[in-house]
Amino acid sequence: QVRLLESGGGLVQAGGSLSLSCTASGSISNIIVMAWYRQAPGKQRDLVASVTRAGETRYWDSAKGRFSISRDNTKNTVYLQMNSLNLEDTAVYYCNALRANAYYSGAYQPLYDWGPGTEVTVTS
Repeated sequence: QVRLLESGGGLVQAGGSLSLSCTASGSISNIIVMAWYRQAPGKQRDLVASVTRAGETRYWDSAKGRFSISRDNTKNTVYLQMNSLNLEDTAVYYCNALRANAYYSGAYQPLYDWGPGTEVTVTS
């Protein structure tokens, strides 16, 4: 079982940027799909972005044009660069691996237990 630890969250003004990291306790080299989720207060956890082992990225509507996901398999780390943050980006951000066969079928199933997440608060 891989453990995930997110970091990099904090308080930022609207229009600002943050860079999040997610470090896995084991190798992610063989993990085909890694992803970032977020959960705003009182809402469900939603996908934000994903990156495959081949470097293919996908962004959900909330992230398009503003966020960038990447991974460094040598460091067992996935990153999320967030720019032009707005109040609606306030949430706890989590990473996880996704089941590859489900992913390519349009179903998104997390593989591992959730980490503690990292909290992002955007202020006006």
